Amino acid sequence: MTIRVQTQDFDAGLEIKLLRNARKDTGAVVSFIGQVRDLNEGDKVSQLTLEHYPGMTEKALEAIVTKAQSRWDIFDATVIHRVGTLQPTDQIVLVAVSSAHRGEAFKACEFIMDYLKTEAPFWKKEVTDSGERWIDVKHTDDNARERWLK
Repeated sequence: MTIRVQTQDFDAGLEIKLLRNARKDTGAVVSFIGQVRDLNEGDKVSQLTLEHYPGMTEKALEAIVTKAQSRWDIFDATVIHRVGTLQPTDQIVLVAVSSAHRGEAFKACEFIMDYLKTEAPFWKKEVTDSGERWIDVKHTDDNARERWLK
């Protein structure tokens, strides 16, 4: 398991390659890359700042991946989340999962991302034409997480 919270950008291709090549029996690697949008809730976004509690955030991400590992037969996972000030089109997060088969990898990757959006201790502030605002967890993110409880 690779968990990193960092200010610097990441090379998604390299991270996926490392996951792919870690085991010869890997049959699937599924990944998600999130990036800063230039529009949110109808407003133009010029900047996004992400804050976190060092140590606590990494433990929360580790717990989310551990939950995924207990539910699906996956080999490994990589979660890299950026913090600091970002611009539209900057990468924010990479979630990548390896397994023998694609179904397990797809489910685990989506689960990790859904839980990351609602349970990881990150705080987001946008700068828009109207000023600065803190972003709350969206109902759609809560609903996405809730479906895994069934």
